[in-house]
Amino acid sequence: MKTIQALAERVRRPVRVLQFGEGNFLRAFSDCMIDIANEKGIFDGSIAVVKPKPTGSLERFRRQDCMYTVVFRGRRNGETVDSARIVTSIDAVYHPLEDYDAWMALAALDTLQFIFSNTTEAGIVLDRNDHFDGLPESFPGKLTKFLYARYEAFRGSAAAGVTLLPAELIDRNGAVLRECVLTLSELWNLPEDFRDWLKNACTFCCTLVDRIVTGFPKDDPTALYEKLGYRDELADIAEPFGLWVIEGGEGLRERLPLQQAGLPVIFTDDQRPYRERKVRVLNGAHTATVLAGYLCGFDIVRDCMHDAHMGALVRRVVTQEIAPFVPLPLEQTLDFAASVFERFENPFLDHALLSISLNSVSKWRARVLPSFRDNFAANGRLPRLLTFSFAALLAFYRSTDLRADGLHAHRADGTAYLVHDDEAALRVFAAHAGESNSDYAAAIASDTALWGEDLTCYENFVQTVADWAGMLRADPQAALARVLED
Repeated sequence: MKTIQALAERVRRPVRVLQFGEGNFLRAFSDCMIDIANEKGIFDGSIAVVKPKPTGSLERFRRQDCMYTVVFRGRRNGETVDSARIVTSIDAVYHPLEDYDAWMALAALDTLQFIFSNTTEAGIVLDRNDHFDGLPESFPGKLTKFLYARYEAFRGSAAAGVTLLPAELIDRNGAVLRECVLTLSELWNLPEDFRDWLKNACTFCCTLVDRIVTGFPKDDPTALYEKLGYRDELADIAEPFGLWVIEGGEGLRERLPLQQAGLPVIFTDDQRPYRERKVRVLNGAHTATVLAGYLCGFDIVRDCMHDAHMGALVRRVVTQEIAPFVPLPLEQTLDFAASVFERFENPFLDHALLSISLNSVSKWRARVLPSFRDNFAANGRLPRLLTFSFAALLAFYRSTDLRADGLHAHRADGTAYLVHDDEAALRVFAAHAGESNSDYAAAIASDTALWGEDLTCYENFVQTVADWAGMLRADPQAALARVLED
């Protein structure tokens, strides 16, 4: 079988990006975007990747000269997508212990402009016990030491400042990372001029990233190798949808001209409305519908979308009760919603409803309740489908059988399932599950520890929820058809 090196042409370009993280997401996201921009002749830069953790091997990268394939599978603009692209934007990879000197030497590169990162949500955490000598333990520690080396190499020149684009899924990720670096520089007694350089010459951008990346098919890559016609141990499978929202001005847009390459990148002064749109529309659609879908006998998201009633529920709850209250133009939000519906229909991704159901209490509070609240305030009445989603939560969680591994429950067809959530929350549901529909609904809705407010204050909420929850337990398909009638 052929090798990837025999099929791809390697063009050596100046290193303009340092990247913390060699994982699946960045390789199918920003690294692929840089590759496309290079191909279109509007960037001309490569990426140097460093492992954020000292464990693990980089031999697969070195065997393939850092080249790999991104396979896009899903739906886009009404069409099924199953395509592959060989990515050559990574110049080299560095192990923080084995290649320490070579990695730190990158700090003196005059071509370096950007630092990308994806070290998981736990990566951007301040470790006050981290050390400056040798190799720091944490990602913020490694970053601080690297930036200090750059500050020294260029004698504090403002022109040597870099733009940092973290992809970690935490709110205000750039601001949090900046605070970690500034705090470590103080704890390590680094010069005040260095802290001024960090504040004035470096830009820590807050970003929002969105793309489902399933990565390498570890169970059996043979079929993929045969389809590609070559062996690629770094093959990376992702959906075609992508979105990168970056807080940055016109200067950044010019230095990182990804939009000019037709890539799904938005530069904005404030990425928070886009984050709220994602949480309310994408995540909110999941949380508002998957529990009803599971009770109705479905197991994966795609099957829900292909059912006349469940598909209508997903589309209507988003377009009628969620989208109008997103703080962006409605047309933009509805366009985003249309892309979400296509993602839910991905024929290559079996997204299990039970997986999405984990911790539904906190998810409903964060993802659905804001839309419910805004809708009620605007219209003076209960939003029918969002109220139904709360009833589905009550029906899904209704069981007195609480054990160490979770809350044991059954669908109307007898299928057993396990509810996973915060233990304190599960105790509340189990304690009231044996009561009447109305008493059960009132007890759960009035628990301010669960929802942050007393939901019984919304007129007719308790009885409406109790009625829907009772129907969902007895005949979920009939309840689903009934809620869609009006």
